[in-house]
Amino acid sequence: MASSSSTAAATATTTERRGIPGAQFVEDVEIYLNQSGLDVNSALSFLQERLQQYKVVEMKLLAQQRDLQAKIPDIEKCLDVIATLQAKKGTGEPLIADFEVSEGIYSQARIEDAESVCLWLGANVMLEYSCEEASDLLQKNLDNAKASLEVLVADLLFLRDQVTITQVTIARVYNWDVHQKRRMREAVTAEKDS
Repeated sequence: MASSSSTAAATATTTERRGIPGAQFVEDVEIYLNQSGLDVNSALSFLQERLQQYKVVEMKLLAQQRDLQAKIPDIEKCLDVIATLQAKKGTGEPLIADFEVSEGIYSQARIEDAESVCLWLGANVMLEYSCEEASDLLQKNLDNAKASLEVLVADLLFLRDQVTITQVTIARVYNWDVHQKRRMREAVTAEKDS
């Protein structure tokens, strides 16, 4: 009865989130090593490898997060420009705007009653949209970017938890090994003294 409850405690349920494997918290190192069929050095190298995999995934997710965090303000600026163009439309008052020609070189533009705008889609593609279509498209892109950022932040939190669990497991396995070696030395010393 006691061994089945300790076995259940040693094998915590590991989950997966979007391809990121969950880490197993090890309550009892001896049971963990027996169940996995690994010796201490193999278990430590497996856990270190898993930790490195987590670090690689974390770097990729952080890069995606940086990209999204840079993209959201750009989309919001574009939405503001379109809203300004629509507000000036029909008033007869031109919009005077400064724009960057190249790095550090600016010019002034006089925009009167803009019916459409051109959106840069990337890959050397620019399309002309009516102001309403462009506003709808940009708003949809903004909503998608914010939703993606929320999922990414949740993934990063999950990943950091897995890193912490793996680091704790590495420490527990290492400390258990040190403790076992110390007990063996003490047993050998006690035999020699007797």
